[in-house]
Amino acid sequence: MKKNERMEAWLGDWDADPCSSLPAEYRAFFVCFNRGEYYEAHDVLEHLWLQCHDSNRSFYQGLIQFAGAFVHLQKHCLFPGHPTHSRRLGPAQRLFALAAARLSAYPELHLALDLGHVLAIGAHWSALAAEAASPLAVHPAPLLTLVADGDGPLAES
Repeated sequence: MKKNERMEAWLGDWDADPCSSLPAEYRAFFVCFNRGEYYEAHDVLEHLWLQCHDSNRSFYQGLIQFAGAFVHLQKHCLFPGHPTHSRRLGPAQRLFALAAARLSAYPELHLALDLGHVLAIGAHWSALAAEAASPLAVHPAPLLTLVADGDGPLAES
């Protein structure tokens, strides 16, 4: 079974949510991210990004880069002595900067996501990575929450 087919099968249950007009991949991104499954969050949103041809394409790419930065931080934390993984803090910082550049082009509340909060998380974790420590080893991982019109939670995981 090809990767695309596996992704479609996994996302089948997500499409059944009658309460959400948001794409299944987008909702799954937040569940994976909040579980600390950053690579999977990146992967599931990439599935949507590859099919997207509207103004949200760059938005999704920014979130993919954001999750990718956490993949680097996670690899650094899990394998600090590894010749490759021990050098992932710089790439994480670069991905945070690329994500911020893309996401800052959108309104503060876009697709039920508070981008001001996301950008603040990225800036904070980029600064932690600049300290040459292993941020995920000493700080609790952030959580991302969707909101409904800025009033309250739309999706929790």
